[in-house]
Formats: sequence, C-alpha cells, structure tokens
Amino acid sequence: MTVDIDKTTGPADTPPAGPEAIKAIPVRHYGRYVTAVVTLALLGSIVYAFSQGKINWGAIPDYFFNDRVLSGVGNTLLLTVLAMAIGIVGGIVLAVMRLSRNPVTSAIAWFYIWFFRGTPVLVQLIVWFNLGLVFEYINLGPFYRDEWSDFMTPLLTALLGLGLNEAAYMAEICRAGLLSVDEGQTEASHALGMSHAKTLRRIVVPQAMRVIVPPTGNEVINMLKTTSLVSVVQFSELLRVAQDIGQTSGSPAEMLFLAAAWYLLLTSVFSVGQYYLERYYARGSLRQLPATPWQKVKANMLSLGRPKGGAA
Repeated sequence: MTVDIDKTTGPADTPPAGPEAIKAIPVRHYGRYVTAVVTLALLGSIVYAFSQGKINWGAIPDYFFNDRVLSGVGNTLLLTVLAMAIGIVGGIVLAVMRLSRNPVTSAIAWFYIWFFRGTPVLVQLIVWFNLGLVFEYINLGPFYRDEWSDFMTPLLTALLGLGLNEAAYMAEICRAGLLSVDEGQTEASHALGMSHAKTLRRIVVPQAMRVIVPPTGNEVINMLKTTSLVSVVQFSELLRVAQDIGQTSGSPAEMLFLAAAWYLLLTSVFSVGQYYLERYYARGSLRQLPATPWQKVKANMLSLGRPKGGAA
C-alpha cells in the first residue's frame, strides 16, 4: 500500500516572504552646525564692528561710476590685457627655448626665468622707473634716440615691469602643458612628415591647452590685482585714482572700499570667463561636460517642484 506524501509545507498561492526593508538612519553631523553657528557669529561681529566706525558709506555709490574712477578701471583693464599678452607670448617663446636641445638657447631661457621669478615685481617696476638716473638717453642707433624720461612713460614702465615678469611664470606653465602631451604623438607626426613647428601648432599645443588654460586664468586674475602696484610709478590705474579722490574728498577709507569693490567685480567677471574657457577646452577629454551654473540652478529649481519619490 502506497501513501502519497504532500511535500508542500504551505498553501501554493502564498508568495515567499521578501527581505525586510532597511531602516536607514542618517548620520548627524553636529560639527557642521557648530561650524555654521561660529561662522555666522564671526560674520555678525565683523559687520557690527564696521557699523560702529565713522564710515561714510554713501560716498561709495556716489563715486562708483565717477568719470575718474571709470577711467582708472579702463586703464586697469588695458594694462591687464597688454601685460598678459606680453606674458603669454613671451612665456610660449621661453617654454619652447627651455625645451630646445640647443644648450645655449635653453640656458638663456633658464636664466631669464630664474632672474625674473627671483626678484619681486615691485622692485622690477621701481628699477625700470628709475633707470633714467643711470641712462640719460635711450639710443638705438639710427632707429630711435630720445631722452630716457620721455621714452620711459608710466605706461611703458608698467608694461615692461608686469609683462616681462609674467613671461617668466607663463613659461613654466606653458612648459608643463607641452610636457603633458605624450611623446608618441610627436613621434607619429614626425613620421608623417610634419615639421617641428607644424607639430607644435597642430598637435601638441591644442592638447596642451587643457593643462595651460586653468593656471593661465589664475594668472590673469592675479595680474588684474597686481596692476595696483603700478601706482608707485605714477600710472593712473584704479587704486591711484581712488587714492587721489580719497585725499581730495576727505574719504580715503571709503575710496579704498570702492576700489576693492571694483576689483571684486572685475575678478568675478574674469572668473566666469575662465570657467567657460576651461569648459570649452575640456571637450574630448570628458565623457560629459560639467553643467554650467545656470544649468545647475535650473535643475535645482525643477527638482523643487517635483513631489518626493520621483513621481511626475
């Protein structure tokens, strides 16, 4: 006699029990709250301290768009652009000279970089300005001859002091960018019959720009602020104009705050330009370009309008 044994232990329609949901407990970062409170307290203390001072805050908006101030801003931007142009062109030439197999060319570039990076830019400006004490005339043979005081104007002094100094720093930035490109690409271009100059222009430099652009953007912003040093050579840039207005209007501290506000505004504009320039040269090296600030704001605004859980 056979007996059928039912091997099922429960009703067939009952589904198997799933794993229990994990109850995630977020970690409390109490240090963040303490840091935020301390930071706000310090900020409030600084604001309170400045509110107690005898500062004529109304003088800042009164002179913010003054003709003399705008002229100083224009001279600052002009000096920044021209000095950076000298620095970038000179830096590229010096970087190529440093990488040259010619020992004389490489040594000259090394000495230039060593000298201009080893002396303060303020000292260089003062030296250029006072060379008239050593040379009474500038004599370039049949091409040019004039008194040194007429030749070395405040603008030319500022350009030489800032531009030649910047070339030394840009040389190292450009050299690092050129060395970042794999040597195999240079060898392949030479195997295809491309000259050394064409290889640099068509192969090496476009790829090196990804490394060169970010520090160059920092140098531009730094140059914008460094132009304030040329006030010692009597060039009418933003800081010198603000100081002159402060002495005549009786508001020296307020005019310095005004100059600081203009510097902050200009550096902010340059920072935005640097961001988009870096994003442009990042094409091809990233799978997906990072979102722009406006795209991030737009995405956050859209996410705020959606209900939790991802339902549309």
